[in-house]
This record gives sequence, C-alpha cells and structure tokens, in this order.
Amino acid sequence: MTVFLVVALGGVLGIIPFGKLRFGAAAALFVGLFIGNIVPELGAELGLLQNLGLALFVYMVGLSAGQTFFADLARHYKLMLGTVLAVIVGAIATIGLAPLFGLSSELSVGLFAGALTSTPALAAANTALGSAEPGVGYSLGYPMGVFFGIIIVSMVVSRRWPGGNDTPSVAGQSIVANTAVVERDVSLRAVPGYLEQNILVSYFMRNGKTRVISPGEELEPEDQIVVVGRENDVATAIDAIGHVLPEHLADDRSRVDFRSFTVSHKELAGSTVAELNLPGRFGAVATRILRGDAELLAGSQERLEIGDRVMVAFPRREYDAIEEFFGNSERTVSTVDAVGLGLGMVLGLLLGMVKISLSNGGSFSLGAAAGPLIVGMILGYLRRTGPLVWQLPGAANQTIRQLGLLLFLAAVGIASGPAFAQTAFSPVGLKALAMGSVIAVVVLLVTLAMGRVLGVSAQRTAGVMAGVLGQPAILAFASSKEADERIEAGYASVFALSMIAKILLVHVILAF
Repeated sequence: MTVFLVVALGGVLGIIPFGKLRFGAAAALFVGLFIGNIVPELGAELGLLQNLGLALFVYMVGLSAGQTFFADLARHYKLMLGTVLAVIVGAIATIGLAPLFGLSSELSVGLFAGALTSTPALAAANTALGSAEPGVGYSLGYPMGVFFGIIIVSMVVSRRWPGGNDTPSVAGQSIVANTAVVERDVSLRAVPGYLEQNILVSYFMRNGKTRVISPGEELEPEDQIVVVGRENDVATAIDAIGHVLPEHLADDRSRVDFRSFTVSHKELAGSTVAELNLPGRFGAVATRILRGDAELLAGSQERLEIGDRVMVAFPRREYDAIEEFFGNSERTVSTVDAVGLGLGMVLGLLLGMVKISLSNGGSFSLGAAAGPLIVGMILGYLRRTGPLVWQLPGAANQTIRQLGLLLFLAAVGIASGPAFAQTAFSPVGLKALAMGSVIAVVVLLVTLAMGRVLGVSAQRTAGVMAGVLGQPAILAFASSKEADERIEAGYASVFALSMIAKILLVHVILAF
C-alpha cells in the first residue's frame, strides 16, 4: 500500500512544473524519501521489489535499444570510452574532495556510488568494508545524482547542435507520398534513390489503368507513379524523371487499395520485408512501417517486430489473403509472450549473479541492473530464436518499463528515507550533499563535453549522460522530453561499461 501511495503522490508531484522542468517519474524517488522517514521499518523489506522493478525496466530498455546499439557500436566506440574517462574523473574528484570536506573514505565511496546512482558499486563497497557507512553516503549522493542529472539533461536533450558523426533520427521525420508524371523513358532502377532504397514506388498507371508497380518496370512518358520516402529524397527522384501531379493517384482505390496491417503472427517477427515476398505472394508492395511513434520506410532489409503496422499497396482482391498473412489482430499483440519474457529475465538475472574476480581477491557481479540490460540488448538484436519471440510489442514494452521504473524509484526512496533524514541536515550531511553534487556535476559535464567534441547529437549525448549515471529516471525524463530513439541507444551503449568502471574504481578510492 505504501509503495503505491508513493507512486500516486509521485505522479502528482511529477506533473507540477518547476519553471520549464517537470520531474516526471523521478518524483516517486523524492516522495519516497519523505514517506520512508515516516515508516522507516519498511525499508528493509523492499530490496526484492527494488531489484524486480530495476530488472524489468532495464530489460525492456535493452530489448528496445538492441538493434540500434549494435548497428552504432563501430561508430560510437570513442564515445563509450569517453564515458569511462568521465567516471575516472568522478573518482579523482572523490579522492581529492574527501579530505577538503573532512569526510572519511568510507562515506566518500558511498557518495561516489550514490552520486553516480550505482547500486552494484555500493554493493562492492559494502563487501570490501563490511560497514554501513557507504550506505549512508549512497543515500545522500543518490538524490543529488538524480536531481542534477535531470536538471542538466533537461538543458541538453532538446538542443540542436552539429552532430556530423551521429546517425540521423528517424523520429519526427515524416514520410511523404507524391504522384509523379514521367516525362522520358527510364528504368525504375535508374530513378535516383530507388536502388539505395531512399525511395519506394507503389502505384503505377499507364493508359488509364492502375496497378501495383513491378520491381523491374520500364517507365514511359505519361506514366504516373506514386513515390514514397523522405521529402527531399522524393523531390530529387521526381525532378529527375518528370514533375509532380497535384491529383494523388492513391486517392483512387477502385483497383489498387492501400491500408495498414498489424503484424500479429509470431512467425513474422524478425523477418525482413524482402523475406515477406509481398510482390510474389500477392502482387503487393510495402511502403512504410509504423512502430510506436516512428514512421520507417519499408526497405527490403528492415526487420519486423510484433505490433508493427505495415502500410501496403495491393490489388483489392487480395485484401483477405494479406490480412490473414499478417494476422492484423490488435488483441493478439496486446498479449505479453510469457515464455519469451520469463526466459529473457531469467537469463538476464543469471548473468547478473555471475561473480567476477578482481586481482586484489575481491569480486563483483553485474547485478539486477546490468545483467538484464545486456541480455535484453542481445535478445533485442536477435528478435527471435526459432519459435521463441524475444521482442515485445511496443505498447507492452512501454507499460512494463514504466511499471518497473515506478516500483524501483518508490522502493529506493522509501529505503533511503530514514538515513537521508538523519544525516542530510547535520554538518556532515550538508558537506556530503555538496560533495555528492560536485561529483555528479563533474561527471555529467565531462560526458557533455565528450559528446560535443566527438560530434554526436544532443539527444544521444543526453542518453549517454543518463547511462553514465546509470539512472533510469533520467532516461525516462529525457525520453518524455524528446521523441528520439538515439536517447535510449546512447543510454544502453554506455550503461554496463560505465557500471563496471564504477565497481573497479570503488577499490581505487578505498585504496586512498
């Protein structure tokens, strides 16, 4: 009851604007800190709930970001290494500031783990020391990491700066469909952008008869075709072959229809558009894929996910056959595949339990945060293995992710509330709050600088900033401010690597 009270009050606080800032889901943490001080006996009982919420959240993020992460890995490895440098700078700041603030190394290492919101790093410190002092530092540093993370990321995520070394976002880039009148003899394959699949062609009319175009079509003067793609690519293609016709060929659906079909048959998950063989099966052409809020051009190598809506131009007589082929059932895609979800979570948590030995005799594990994230990214990349479908429909993924995040933040806040209240406003506590703030801000600013220097977008940089802190609340906040898949990809690309760096640096801090 208390957990869901925190969730509800956090939801109220999260929608209250503080200037241009809203805390969103992260408000559950701050409400939890307050409630936890009122019912301090609950904190010890919430460890399992905290880990469950965290594991669900990061596993869902991994499933969503897997494809983009592996596609961008070769391009953004420098940024990944840059985040390790940012964490190292944070450790150096911790070592240097501790004597200046008069704080013990035990409290300082907890501040380091808390400011960078790393539970595995705190676990490593507790194992090495066997005392509760790192936990107190963690409870003080954690809110500062979340607070300054949200503040700085909010100032970055909606910015537009040159990102020449980044891939463009597909979010917000609308696809257009224009009708062109051909003015000269030209092969369809010679139309600019067709072979590169920057454009697709669906409708074709010659001598007043409309049909779906064939891939090897030879175009003649007075032919009409519908060209689909991004606005600039469509304009370039039409300029090369003729001119735009104000009347849209697709408005006449007496012979050729154009509709969306929901992918609900599990057998299609992970299939490419080419593997569907729509021209051979039905004489049809897929032109777009609607995935969540993103609109994708249906290139031949684009892979389908359960819940995708595929826009298809097809002969009217083939409607029933195409509908049966895709499934086209919203009810089916709203059902979570319990086998895939359960096995994926088991694999992620098993990986998180593996002990990794250190040279000094200690050990660490990836825990409920990084283990499910890594497995989620791998399974998200694979999409399916034989009959097992790993991917979840977008709506189901978002729902489970939000629930996991709220449970995690509420549990952390309640558990940390008593220690936070006891120490926060004492002289030592105020120094610890200040030091935790400095650590978080230094790491965030170094990460921001790396993003600018390496020429990646503000959106990917914001995701990387959330990832280097390892903070799902900041990721959720950034995603709510800007619809851009590069935010999640940036988070997933650095989360596990920076977490391992934090664990190793805990032992370096304690050595001083």
